[in-house]
Amino acid sequence: MSPPLLKLGAVLSTMAMISNWMSQTLPSLVGLNTTRITTSDTLTQISPKEGWQVYSSAQDPDGRCICTVVAPEQNLCSRDAKSRQLRQLLEKVQNMSQSIEVLNLRTQRDFQYVLKMETQMKGLKAKFRQIEDDRKTLMTKHFQELKEKMDELLPLIPVLEQYKTDAKLITQFKEEIRNLSNVLTGIQEEIGAYDYEELHQRVLNLESRLRDCMKKLTCGKLMKITGPITVKISGTRFGAWMTDPLASEKNNRVWYMDSYTNNKIVREYKSIADFVSGAESRTYNLPFKWAGTNHVVYNGSLYFNKYQSNIIIKYSFDTGRVLAQRSLEYAGFHNVYPYTWGGFSDIDLMADEIGLWAVYATNQNAGNIVISQLNQDTLEVLKSWSTGYPKRSAGESFMICGTLYVTNSHLTGAKVYYSYSTKTSTYEYTDIPFHNQYFHISMLDYNARDRALYAWNNGHQVLFNVTLFHVIKTEDDT
Repeated sequence: MSPPLLKLGAVLSTMAMISNWMSQTLPSLVGLNTTRITTSDTLTQISPKEGWQVYSSAQDPDGRCICTVVAPEQNLCSRDAKSRQLRQLLEKVQNMSQSIEVLNLRTQRDFQYVLKMETQMKGLKAKFRQIEDDRKTLMTKHFQELKEKMDELLPLIPVLEQYKTDAKLITQFKEEIRNLSNVLTGIQEEIGAYDYEELHQRVLNLESRLRDCMKKLTCGKLMKITGPITVKISGTRFGAWMTDPLASEKNNRVWYMDSYTNNKIVREYKSIADFVSGAESRTYNLPFKWAGTNHVVYNGSLYFNKYQSNIIIKYSFDTGRVLAQRSLEYAGFHNVYPYTWGGFSDIDLMADEIGLWAVYATNQNAGNIVISQLNQDTLEVLKSWSTGYPKRSAGESFMICGTLYVTNSHLTGAKVYYSYSTKTSTYEYTDIPFHNQYFHISMLDYNARDRALYAWNNGHQVLFNVTLFHVIKTEDDT
């Protein structure tokens, strides 16, 4: 190959390297392969998790502040991380700008050679046309050699045109990088105007204070029920599913008990995701059949009503043994005082922020609901409260912060109609609707850890969110 063609081959090799570098390196440097950077007022939009919310506020007659705080999981300040990412991005842009500058110098130098080569090729093409017109006067051999050279050079013309286009593209990239670098520099200077170390400490201090406040806000009054969220569709029309409110944050085991009678099998899943997919981790065969659907898992043990009796059983999942059993004195059983839907739901076991409870009815209380607080180890009744609400007229019930909430039906249109406070031994009629999406609820229990209601709704396992009203007392309050 002649020297001009060798030099042209070197140019084409350079072009190939440039094209390869542009396709692989530029996207990763400027973030085109993951993130789109704009120059609008907000370069990065952060979607924080839901934070603390004030539900309502007022003053009592003595001038003390009374407010509501809805406190979901805490969210850490992420501004420092974003600032560090911005600095790293700026450094990458500056490094890229220097690389573009070097590449641009090489490109301009090779581009001048290409222009010169293009001129020579055009001159050669013109001469060839002139010679072709006079080919009759030339010897056949010389004409054929000249034609072969032209045939070799002709395919290079579109390549050179593409190279000119790539050179323009590199120039555009250089300009855009320069503009982006200026924007990032301006943003960095603006961020530097704030002392984020100090701000971060203030946020940490605030978070610590909010956590302390959270400990005081473990209890509140039910104000609203939203949902449901359908987790799974499985089993018969009646059943129970639950998690342990005293389990650690990493322990999200789910227990599943299908049907309201004639069953002893409890299925365990390691997480909600495994529950949805049906990946069982363990199966327990209880020593007794259960009655109803109103069981509860509390501190690693299952509490349930033994079939055809008013006996409460405490069963350990860890040891697979019965740890305690006790008869609930005078409690009706076997469909004597069930909820409106029946199903041997005479004795309802539940747990809240205060502890373990049993809700049932007795002849001594004329079939009205009795609330008993239980010792979780011995199942001994610590204290009882007699209400005036007929057990057979209740759709379902659940405890939150020592207050029993009763629904007026298990069918469509149900609402929380009645509440009884064990703290004050008083009751009130309420009107808190909730969406009974699948028309028949046979289990409704509150989980204090999740602050949610677990429900079995006509073969659907669903969750309801609850909104609680909290009264924050100052240190001056007595």
